[in-house]
Amino acid sequence: MIGCLIIHGFTGGPYEVDPLARFLKDNTDWHIEVPTLPGHGRNLDLKDISYRKWINAAEDVLKRLNREYDRIYLIGFSMGGMIASYLAAKYKVDNLVLLAPSGKFLSFRQMTLDIASVAADGMRGNLGKNKLYLHYKKKMEAAIPFKANIEFVKLVKFTRRYLKKVKSPVLIAQGQQDGMVPYKTAYYLDKEISSKQKEVVFFERSRHLICLGDDKDTLNQMVYEFLVRDES
Repeated sequence: MIGCLIIHGFTGGPYEVDPLARFLKDNTDWHIEVPTLPGHGRNLDLKDISYRKWINAAEDVLKRLNREYDRIYLIGFSMGGMIASYLAAKYKVDNLVLLAPSGKFLSFRQMTLDIASVAADGMRGNLGKNKLYLHYKKKMEAAIPFKANIEFVKLVKFTRRYLKKVKSPVLIAQGQQDGMVPYKTAYYLDKEISSKQKEVVFFERSRHLICLGDDKDTLNQMVYEFLVRDES
């Protein structure tokens, strides 16, 4: 039996990876878990929550899955990708998938283009249809504490130390229009991760929310094929 853990990103929740999770549930008999990290989800409450709590929450689920299932697949989006890399360095993980992992910080050039896109839709009266605007509007309204951003930076710096210890086969998927994480982050991770089986794939139309973007159907199929190809 197979257990699959999917970890969402900073200030996000399971909804960020829901299309992929549903695709895997519909096309496999795997046990899929998508936990909500402390302080995250639809109603953000990140005050006084340390990055260790985010890691520990995901780690607790992985340890349970390792006890209950023969094979473990681990998928992480954005900050969840860095948590997943750390866990893959410590525990038995048969396959690792990193989706827009936040190994580097903001891409200011692409953020400028994203802001321009939102502004253009605003002038046309189409803000209500702009997915980027709707997603980050919720986060801005939540008034994310400055300390939470510091904890995110701490998490990235802490987990980066473990990249060289990752031996699992890994697929890295990155959107070329990502306004949060520079797309060149994928090259950085490819270089740092020690696994001998690595694939790096870029999606031309995708922004940071790669699981919700225009390429999501292609992404879902690619992740599925990567995970099942070595099943015995």
